[in-house]
Amino acid sequence: MKRLGLRARVTAAFAVGALLLAASMALFSYDLTRHSLLEERERTAVRAAYFDAAVVRTGLDTEDPDVVEVLRSLDTGTGRRPLLHRDGQWHSRSAETDGSPIPADLQRVVRSGEAAVQRITVAGQPTLLVGVPLSDTTSYYELTSLREVARTLQVVALTLTAVAIMTAGSGAALGWYATRHSVRPLTAVADAAERIAAGDYTTRLDAATDPDLTRLSTSFNRMVDELVERIDRDRRFAADVSHELRSPLQTLAAAASVLTRRQEHHDERTATAARLVAEEINRFQRLVDDLIELARTEQPAQRELVDVVTLARETCRARGLPDGLVLAGPGPATEWRVDRRRFEQVLLNLLDNASRYGGGAVAVRLSVRPPDTGVLEVDDDGPGVPAADREVIFDRFVRGRAAHARANSDGTGLGLALVAQHAAAHGGRAGVTERPEGGARFRVELPGVLP
Repeated sequence: MKRLGLRARVTAAFAVGALLLAASMALFSYDLTRHSLLEERERTAVRAAYFDAAVVRTGLDTEDPDVVEVLRSLDTGTGRRPLLHRDGQWHSRSAETDGSPIPADLQRVVRSGEAAVQRITVAGQPTLLVGVPLSDTTSYYELTSLREVARTLQVVALTLTAVAIMTAGSGAALGWYATRHSVRPLTAVADAAERIAAGDYTTRLDAATDPDLTRLSTSFNRMVDELVERIDRDRRFAADVSHELRSPLQTLAAAASVLTRRQEHHDERTATAARLVAEEINRFQRLVDDLIELARTEQPAQRELVDVVTLARETCRARGLPDGLVLAGPGPATEWRVDRRRFEQVLLNLLDNASRYGGGAVAVRLSVRPPDTGVLEVDDDGPGVPAADREVIFDRFVRGRAAHARANSDGTGLGLALVAQHAAAHGGRAGVTERPEGGARFRVELPGVLP
């Protein structure tokens, strides 16, 4: 299960906290409101029931009272319904009725001479029942509907629920806003790390931006300084070693050239050995040149406006390839802001790679992907690059399976690594996919090429 990000977790915490607080306050408010409403309603109902009981007692204090008329004389409105139990019979306003709504326990309490109050449900509606003893054989009951109170409580419950939901949403919005500002320094660190990974080693964090993150900014800047120092030291070492190797290599190359020119004076085995030595020295020289170039790729790209279509055609002609190999994509933009030397080296290495391992280049495409990313593609007619090798093929001294399949290949294993380094110096990347017609398609993306 994928773990939520920091902003999502903080926002969720704010939302849950706000929901719990709002729910607690809503429950407390609802309980307090319910208790107050029911208590007030009960006091009003009890007072009305006692008053009506006194009226009924007065009406029944005659020789031959009309019970129904006495009950009809009560001003109970539509919310209260009187019942009278006298001499074992139940009476109401309309006619004689039974006392089924009256619980037996409450009847026993009232018959014992004590008034009683109880909340019951009659016909599915909440009702308050008040029982008042009038004499040993007569009891007065009054049923007061609590439907209006129930409706009021329902409205209160819905309102408090809506408020709780809105509070939780407000908490989530507040959490999202707070984290947006809280993680901004971390975003700055991430952006700085991306720029450094792209080759901009001048990137630093401002330690004075946030006092609480001074230690982080200082440690980050110190780490970058140490990283740059180590990279510079390694680059200088590689460059120094490569330069030191050039002199003895030139001497060996001169000696090998002499042996090669005089191979007709040697026997076959000696001539073969001399030819092999000359080939390996040439390969060693190319390796040293690539190492020196690799040491130079650590520097940021020096961008300038370059007519890449013209440069690509000139590069193809230098490799003996036709100008028609270069295909410009849609759009009039042929001038890109790139490092001319690096761009030319990228194209040369891709053409050489296609010549050595891909049966030769069949197309060179130049296009611009919105908004301003330049795309260079070189197609070859070889066996292609297996999916398992498409990531590692741009590492240093890594040669694909097509290279291993050719024993006479003189590649150094640094050509594609240089392509990736030059692309990274522009803030871009290099990759390889399968060509629809067969073969490989090497793709270099360079952002920010439009002026």
